[in-house]
This record gives sequence, C-alpha cells and structure tokens, in this order.
Amino acid sequence: MVLLAAAGTASAQAPTPVAAQAPACVSAQPAQIAGLFDRWNASLATGSPERVAANYAPDAVLLPTVTNEPRTTPAEIRDYFVKFLKNQPQGTIDKRVIKIGCNVAQDVGTYTFRFGDGQTVKARYTYVYEWKDGQWLIAHHHSSAMPEAKSS
Repeated sequence: MVLLAAAGTASAQAPTPVAAQAPACVSAQPAQIAGLFDRWNASLATGSPERVAANYAPDAVLLPTVTNEPRTTPAEIRDYFVKFLKNQPQGTIDKRVIKIGCNVAQDVGTYTFRFGDGQTVKARYTYVYEWKDGQWLIAHHHSSAMPEAKSS
C-alpha cells in the first residue's frame, strides 16, 4: 500500500511533457517575410481562387480592397478572389515596414495594383502572418484604396 501511495505522488510531480510546452519561436528574416507577398502575388497570376485562398489560415480575416464585406471563412475568402481575379490583378509594393515577432510577422505599407484593362489602384495594406502547421499563412489581410488624391 505504501508503494502505491509513493507511486501516485511521484507521477503527480512528474515534469510537464515537452508536447504540452509552448512551441518555440520560428526564426524569420525580413526578406523571407517580404517573399510571402511575392508568393501571394504569384498565386494571383495563376487566376485560381483556390491557389490564392491557400495562402490564408483557416481562421483568417480578409478586409478586401474592392468590397465592403469582411471575409472570415475560407469559403468567403475564396469567393472574393473568384470575382477579383477576373480583373487580372498584379501588385507592386511601393513602401513597406516589416516587423517580426514570435511566430508572427507583419508586412504593412502601400502597394499599387495594375489590372488587365490597364487601370491602377493605389492602396494601403496590412498582412499579419502566423506560423501554422509548418508554414507562414496570412492570418489577417487588410487592404484599402488610398483615401486622398495626390495633388500636382
């Protein structure tokens, strides 16, 4: 009986398993985070809404440039790109600031979209990336057209 009590005490004091501990921070460099926009932009060029949506985490939030409705599910994000890709968009970063934390990174700035018909739209953007399941995915993407017209 004494052995059972001692065994119970020993197991109660066992160290926390490694799997239950917080995950280690993944190292990332600014160039790697900048490349995530390039990956997203290249997926636009495929014309496939599925390829674009694959850049987003399952619980991502998209506040898109050309519609007022926030997209908060994979199906809603894909639906946005079905329509957006018909315009043949390609983005170019104009100015950016990248900040990197523990398993999270931000890419914030301005970009210009050129469309198949020759039109352009300048916009502000925020991408928040999270390290999930061994890859960087977009957790939050906000894009809004520039509110002010440039004066000459």
